[in-house]
Amino acid sequence: MAKVFNYISDSFKELKNNVTWSPWAEVQKYTIIVSIFTVIFSLATWGVDTVFAKAITGFFNWINS
Repeated sequence: MAKVFNYISDSFKELKNNVTWSPWAEVQKYTIIVSIFTVIFSLATWGVDTVFAKAITGFFNWINS
């Protein structure tokens, strides 16, 4: 159990002392950019899925008629 505690303690020390953290304003800016890209990419994926679903439905309706 002591090994786990030492590992966690050393990890926190490493994060605090040896990692260079970005300024908070930069993190917020990039978070907004990623969020916007995620929404756009999700809408594009939904649009392509809808088009293909309608195309496949139309194809099978055309075959069955």
